[in-house]
Amino acid sequence: MPSSRKIILIDPAHPYLVEHLVQLGYEVEDHHNTPLDELLPQLGAYFGMIIRSRFTLNEAFLNRCTSLRFIARMGIGLEHIDVQYAKGKGILVLNSPEGSRDTVAEQTMGFILGLLNHIQRSNLQVREGKWIRDGNKSYELRHRTVGIIGYGNIGSAVAQRLSSFGCRVIAYDKFKTNFGGVLAEEVSLETVFREADVVTLHIPYEDYNHYFVNRTFLESFLKPIFLINTSRGLVLETTALAEALQSGKLLGAALDVIEYEEQSFYKLEVDNLPAPFQYLRQSENVIITPHTAGLSREVMGAHARVLVEKIEAAFH
Repeated sequence: MPSSRKIILIDPAHPYLVEHLVQLGYEVEDHHNTPLDELLPQLGAYFGMIIRSRFTLNEAFLNRCTSLRFIARMGIGLEHIDVQYAKGKGILVLNSPEGSRDTVAEQTMGFILGLLNHIQRSNLQVREGKWIRDGNKSYELRHRTVGIIGYGNIGSAVAQRLSSFGCRVIAYDKFKTNFGGVLAEEVSLETVFREADVVTLHIPYEDYNHYFVNRTFLESFLKPIFLINTSRGLVLETTALAEALQSGKLLGAALDVIEYEEQSFYKLEVDNLPAPFQYLRQSENVIITPHTAGLSREVMGAHARVLVEKIEAAFH
């Protein structure tokens, strides 16, 4: 048991997380409503920190955390945490991608089926009094090749779900090799460009993949595709996406994330966003949801269970 037993909650946490940390012998203090300027002088007292996305944990913030041994991020993305600096200070950075793999994979499947069956477009048409059947003929998923970019927790969960549809599944991952198997065929990015009919993104955001999907990327596909992004907004250039939709290079797109989001994901003035987004917003072959793929009613409990296991394994 660590000598210091205080853990600070920067964001609200599921009761399971608090209850089980207390069972492990920790004292948990809830500061999810405490302003940053009031919180900074207190940070040196804590052994552990639970956070979602309320603050940026940069060098100045972390230098205040003189006793901190771990940061537990309730979720996937770590772009608001200076992970390398934290590690240099001996702080273990944990996250819980396993917690949201199922809910994001399920929404990804909804996006794929929604695009291939023109559900968004035909629904809007019927609401406007239009009954268009031939113009809404679907693409059967079993005859398509789906390319998964990023084969981690969520990418592999999507492959698992696709396996029941009888389609071909190919996957590319910059950082993995020898992962192919029954669920997905491991391929190069060039093979995805050449053979995919549907492409779904499951990669984290880092500086190296800012605008990973740009004009060059979209122009590399041999045939028009459907594109899905449930990863991070800044991996996809909105302007390039709008242009590809206008040119017919893209048949449709589904986005749960967009590049204009703020760090906490909860606030966005949609009417004030730039023209490329307004084009997407008005397009019948584009589906946009407000970063809810990882926001199921069950997901915070799942994140809590994952983090409790990781904290217990690391310190007990």
